[in-house]
Amino acid sequence: MTAPNIYDALRESHEIQRTVFRKLLRSKAGSQARIALFTQARHELAAHEAAEERYLYAPMMMHDMGLATSRHALHEHHQVDELVEHLQALDPAGDAWIEQARALSHEVHHHLREEERKFFQVSGKLLTDTQKVKLAGHYRRDYRRMHRLLTAE
Repeated sequence: MTAPNIYDALRESHEIQRTVFRKLLRSKAGSQARIALFTQARHELAAHEAAEERYLYAPMMMHDMGLATSRHALHEHHQVDELVEHLQALDPAGDAWIEQARALSHEVHHHLREEERKFFQVSGKLLTDTQKVKLAGHYRRDYRRMHRLLTAE
């Protein structure tokens, strides 16, 4: 059995994101469950993005072949962050909130698919197996640290 690599670690968070958004979009308007799920989604996205940018995108940007892909992924993270910020300003009981939540879910799902189908393949060619295993450890530590910081807010 091979050691877990960066892609294994990222896919774990991707599955959490998919599950949280599925539940969020089914939640009742204005309910405590909706608010809790949105908080969970915000924290998951923020922790994942920070650790991923540090331990996958930054190493990828050290390679010419990884620049464009990394820049595109960073741009999508920024778009997700803007959607989250807009959603925070809306009433969770309103129609506008659920429409914005659907837009956010769509953007997150698009990003995850693109990452898993394209970015992982590009980065897989540029990183060594040893790097992939080391980056997984760094990613997981930073991801947990970010979760602790976000839940302490």
